[in-house]
Amino acid sequence: MIDKLVVVAIGGNSLIPDPRNPTVDRQWEAVRETCRHIADMIADGWQVVVTHGNGPQVGYIMNRSEIAKREAGVHEVPLDLVVADTQGSIGYMLQQALDNSLRRVGMNHTVATIITQIRVDPDDPAFANPDKPVGGFLSEAEAREAVAEGWQVMEDAGRGWRRVVASPKPLVVNEINAIQALVLAGYIVVVCGGGGVPVVRNEYGSLRGIAAVIDKDRASSTLAQTLRADLLLISTGVERVYLDFNTPQERPIDTMTLQDARRYLEEEHFARGSMYPKIEAAIDFVHSGGPRAIITNPPNITRALHRETGTQIIPGDAG
Repeated sequence: MIDKLVVVAIGGNSLIPDPRNPTVDRQWEAVRETCRHIADMIADGWQVVVTHGNGPQVGYIMNRSEIAKREAGVHEVPLDLVVADTQGSIGYMLQQALDNSLRRVGMNHTVATIITQIRVDPDDPAFANPDKPVGGFLSEAEAREAVAEGWQVMEDAGRGWRRVVASPKPLVVNEINAIQALVLAGYIVVVCGGGGVPVVRNEYGSLRGIAAVIDKDRASSTLAQTLRADLLLISTGVERVYLDFNTPQERPIDTMTLQDARRYLEEEHFARGSMYPKIEAAIDFVHSGGPRAIITNPPNITRALHRETGTQIIPGDAG
């Protein structure tokens, strides 16, 4: 039996603390620091399922692919395979770092990564309005070439053109039976990397990958709901959630109820590309019956679990 089950969602950007110096060595440092805090959770009695983002890492792979195509005529890598690649590489880093961190606190757990597919609706409205940039910046000529190859593009604030894809709603974690079996057996699993590889079923019932991305926090919430987790913990770059962030009036939120959180979303306190999906994911989890969600940064995970910091999202009306 599992006493306390937590889904820990690690942001892809939090694994690259300095975007100006995104070397593999620096990424290892960030992964190891994060895993030390996760190991403390496990030592404290939590059964942990780990998910992670991959936005920057996907961008690096696509940039390399685009350069290789231009300079050497090498074929580009399809987006679904890029997401799967990052699930393997980041999963490997988390497995190794978490294994080492657990041994340092006197624990011996097997950590395993599952390449995870997430089924989406091929008629999801997001496909009619792709708005998630992927890959590097393109010149106007390169953008026209991308359109000719079937991509949609968007001009990005005068800095150049970007390819954009849809971000459909996650419906089903395809490997959920395997995930549940491993969790019940006591394994630490790393799943839903980058939100999972988005797949649809064709008219014959067969799965196929599509050029889209799934928000990691929404996928983590879906997973936590399916597993009936006791906690959804979203690890990001700030210690707490703030209202009026980056303004002289900014103020931290220690606790927000479902009603509070919904009102803050309606009042547009949170940016669509950063905190908004995290709050949305927390709302979905708690609304579905989850006892609470937490948003904080890696160094404060342990303190947030004891309600000493972080932002707690809980059931109830505005308090």
